[in-house]
Amino acid sequence: MVKIRFQRTRRSRAKDLLAAFGVVAGFVVACSALLTYATPARAERVKDLVTFAGVRDNPLIGYGLVVGLDGTGDQTTQAPFTTQTLANMLANLGISINNTSSSTGSSQTLNNMQLKNVAAVIVTATLPPFARPGEQIDVTVSSLANAKSIRGGTLLLTPLKGADGQVYALAQGNVAVGGAGASANGSRVQVNQLAAGRISSGATVERAVPSPVSQPGGLLQMEVNDMDYDTTQRIVAAVNNEFGAGTAAAVDGRTIQVRGPGDPASQVGFIAQIQNLDVRPAQPAAKVILNARTGSIVMNQMVTLESCAVAHGNLSVVVNTQTAVSQPGAFSNGQTVAARQSQIQLKQDNGALKLVTAGANLAEVVKALNALGATPADLMSILQAMKAAGALRADLEII
Repeated sequence: MVKIRFQRTRRSRAKDLLAAFGVVAGFVVACSALLTYATPARAERVKDLVTFAGVRDNPLIGYGLVVGLDGTGDQTTQAPFTTQTLANMLANLGISINNTSSSTGSSQTLNNMQLKNVAAVIVTATLPPFARPGEQIDVTVSSLANAKSIRGGTLLLTPLKGADGQVYALAQGNVAVGGAGASANGSRVQVNQLAAGRISSGATVERAVPSPVSQPGGLLQMEVNDMDYDTTQRIVAAVNNEFGAGTAAAVDGRTIQVRGPGDPASQVGFIAQIQNLDVRPAQPAAKVILNARTGSIVMNQMVTLESCAVAHGNLSVVVNTQTAVSQPGAFSNGQTVAARQSQIQLKQDNGALKLVTAGANLAEVVKALNALGATPADLMSILQAMKAAGALRADLEII
């Protein structure tokens, strides 16, 4: 009896272990399922999808001089405006160079000046939103004439103006150029670009640009970066779910009006909360981008193909020209005559009809196009023909 009880006990323990293992396995499967359903879909912040009206950059531009170059400045005979600018700057400093010699009676004009250490440049910068006087911004300095290099030069005080002609910043400082070069006895070597450089914190803001973010009544206006009705509606729904119905309303496929707090001090936190909302944007439209200059082809994941047959062959024409010289005999009083003989060959490769299978995703589309064995230049023509035949489910855009 003891032995039988012991066997039953072992069997009951085994059943208990199996039951416990089943419970644990079921718990693991359930947790896995919960984790699968709990994993959020790929979403983006509203900050990455929209911009607020009034919050924008403003381009600035100015004209100035870079001095202190090591003989790599403008050739003043070909760039007379460089000497004119220098003469105007020296005149403002109380120095006149257009003087007449009393002994010879000759006049020193601007055309006689040969400057090698000065270069005329265009200075550009971007004034960020809410910039206040006293803040410093970066500037880019680019040669305007035929200076070989502005490396090691110093930008003189240059006013930077906006589109309205007002001065918003003043730039000055040492130009940092990321290239290098050397030349001697007609040989020259150069790395990167020497005619453009950058000055970090090289301009000081002198005038602020008004940035009216909110309208009367606390209304804010958001503009979606890529016009899409579905994405706009999802952003409106996310804002209303967070702050209540009626907070946001879509004006059109790009513009959204948001009713925010009337207090300007509270609008900063309100805008920050909106920007941190997660929204899953709509799927983009199927599009294929063709770069006619470089032959690059880029397509997104929404591109699909229908089954079609493609035949493509190359046609080449070769013209070979040779010059034959006819030499007269000795003492024949003849003339040497050169005759040109041309041979034209027309060659056309065989283009077999190939079946392109349908592709429901990007990987299948790439595999089907690679099976044609066409070059990128030929593939551009094939894609256009596929679009015309209705086999390519995408929009073609040539840049």
